[in-house]
Amino acid sequence: MSTQDPGAWLGRSETCEDNLDLGHAEKVALALDEHALKEGEPLPLLWQWCFFVRGVPYAETGTDGHARRGGFLPAADDRNRMWAGGRLKFFEPLRAGIPARRESTILAVNEKTGRTGKLLFVTVGHQYVQDDRLCIDEEQDIVYREPSPPKLQGSNGAPDAQWSEEVTPSTLMLFRYSAVTYNGHRIHYDHPYATQTEGYPGLVVHGPMLATLMCRSFTRANPDSVATSLSYRGLRPLIAPTPFRAAGRVSEAGKANLWVEQDGTLAHQAELEFKA
Repeated sequence: MSTQDPGAWLGRSETCEDNLDLGHAEKVALALDEHALKEGEPLPLLWQWCFFVRGVPYAETGTDGHARRGGFLPAADDRNRMWAGGRLKFFEPLRAGIPARRESTILAVNEKTGRTGKLLFVTVGHQYVQDDRLCIDEEQDIVYREPSPPKLQGSNGAPDAQWSEEVTPSTLMLFRYSAVTYNGHRIHYDHPYATQTEGYPGLVVHGPMLATLMCRSFTRANPDSVATSLSYRGLRPLIAPTPFRAAGRVSEAGKANLWVEQDGTLAHQAELEFKA
């Protein structure tokens, strides 16, 4: 398989099993300042990202801290990786302490050219299965961009919120979330790398954590509602430790708009469908 042809990865698949260990779930709860789960309790929305993790030896990591590309994901070693967005359907929650598996497939690989240069878009499908039942069906978008200054300023104003929560992303919080997701990307914990190599003004808050906190704000404000689908995307990175707000509002029956805002402009946004 030629590493010069990213499309050659289309259709590649892998399976990852996980016991959804209670001890690890407790560490996830501590990372997000939540309560620990008991066996059989449902994982909160998007906590599956803290499980089903495949590690690699140091010799198989790239300079950015991620697993060296060219294995499951296409080779794009000269580019910076970004978590762009995704779509999920929730059929039933995964339950803590009960074995499950994630079946992953490369669904799309597309090369595009933007204002900052060439962009490689990769869409990965994940199906989370527990007790032989499909619990979550996910499509995740990853973008590899040529090295260029990141976009840091927001241009879209935040709407009026029906609920919001302020979060201060401390370096300890970033470290803990990197640890529980086994995310080695150095922009989240290595200040010299983040500033001198990838051009950020400081440590970068994890995109998956922002999406998780948006969903948490919805759940806290609407405790009797059950999420059925979510579509989210990142608009710009947030830099620690500047506070931000996870907020939202119900737009119509069964639908809510969620977002993360800082200084009055959007950084992350989502649409969530739910049933009461």
